[in-house]
Amino acid sequence: MDDRQQQYLQAMGIQTWSRRDATTIAASPGAAEIESSVEMPVVAETAPEVSESVRLPPGDEVHRYNWDQLKGAVRQCIACDLHTTRKNTVFGVGDEHADWMVVGEAPGADEDRQGEPFVGRAGQLLNNMLLAIGLKREQVYIANILKCRPPNNRDPRPEEVVKCEPFLKRQVELVNPKIILAVGRVAAHNLLKTDSSLSQLRGRCFYYGEHNTPVVVTYHPAYLLRSPKEKRKAWQDLLFAQSVSRGNH
Repeated sequence: MDDRQQQYLQAMGIQTWSRRDATTIAASPGAAEIESSVEMPVVAETAPEVSESVRLPPGDEVHRYNWDQLKGAVRQCIACDLHTTRKNTVFGVGDEHADWMVVGEAPGADEDRQGEPFVGRAGQLLNNMLLAIGLKREQVYIANILKCRPPNNRDPRPEEVVKCEPFLKRQVELVNPKIILAVGRVAAHNLLKTDSSLSQLRGRCFYYGEHNTPVVVTYHPAYLLRSPKEKRKAWQDLLFAQSVSRGNH
């Protein structure tokens, strides 16, 4: 591990130390590389498909939109009641041809004000998580399950997810990433159509959509801020996702 990666791990809150021969080791297994000594189950599972009649509202052409059309549709969307309380829609940000796509749950207060996903402390932690595996924020594409903030940061309701789902699906199609990192319970449940616990989903490779895009699940940065001891597990998830993105699964 080089000095820069060590700094990012420390910024994540993962303790590092040095042997007497000055070889730096992360406090979690396999910090320098994805080592064979780190045993994580690799189970390829395909998430159940949702019928197009559910994904696309009647008369909608979302699945044919280009980026500009899609952004305009999200900006003008009034398909659910969230449009009455939002300050801004939160479309997505980053490289529109990225190898990595990060999918979160829904905008919070900061995101609603700024119109950008993952800002504030949670966004800074996500940036450091990505930097720890050699990725800048600008090199990935970041989006959420919902494009509008639910009042009081409550969980998205099923009917809201259904209305927003065609937008996210089209984003994934346009980006065509090598891997999707689903951060948090809500993102994982809605992408994979499951109610399994996060602990059951971690360390496994799932597939999303018609292109069978690999999906790896990890903790939401906001949760890691509240539960810093789980950051070591998140680091393992990132290493696993890195391995999957390289085709090593």
